[in-house]
Amino acid sequence: MIKNIIRNTMLFSAIMLLNCSYKQDCPEGINLLPMYGEAKKCDEQIKSDIEFLAECDKQFKSRKEAAEKYVEKAWGYFYNNEPETSMKRFNQAWLLDKNNAEIYWGFGNLMGMKHELKQSISLFEKSIKLNPNNAKVYESMSISYGQLFFETKKVEYLDLTIINLKSSLKLDPNNAKNYGSLTSAYAYYAQKDSLRKYLKITDKLDPKLVDPQVRKIAGQE
Repeated sequence: MIKNIIRNTMLFSAIMLLNCSYKQDCPEGINLLPMYGEAKKCDEQIKSDIEFLAECDKQFKSRKEAAEKYVEKAWGYFYNNEPETSMKRFNQAWLLDKNNAEIYWGFGNLMGMKHELKQSISLFEKSIKLNPNNAKVYESMSISYGQLFFETKKVEYLDLTIINLKSSLKLDPNNAKNYGSLTSAYAYYAQKDSLRKYLKITDKLDPKLVDPQVRKIAGQE
């Protein structure tokens, strides 16, 4: 009798261990990471993905169209200050179409919000590789490089901030905000010629975008 109890207890423990290890095989929280953290999904997660794709195939003419709809939803949550739900929708869009450049821009912005600056830059680069003509992606990348400069004081990050702002302005030449950012960036250099040049341009577009301290550095006050 005692032997049977011990044997049954050991069998129950073994089953519980198997169940626990099965659950451990499913990586948790990956829908809150870009591209699901590029993790190896468990069977349950793969099944869920297949069901999601099948449902989208019924609702939309193509997966490309479905991805665009989910990108739209993701931006809605992003601008409504719901980053976790935004990341989930961007990930679903990524499942549908891995060649949609806007998805990586969204991923990059979300990682920038989490202060994962180098990862955000890597994601912006993916977006630009797929579509080099979106001025806003260069602007987003300039923000990440600017934050890295403020943290590290490494001039290379300041240089890259300016390079990306100029790339954005080539595509969107009337963006007063980016001219203001470019003016502020040049205030950190010892040579002030470029600062004064872009200060004049910004003033023509919107003088309110120039910080009084930057004017002082430029010698206007």
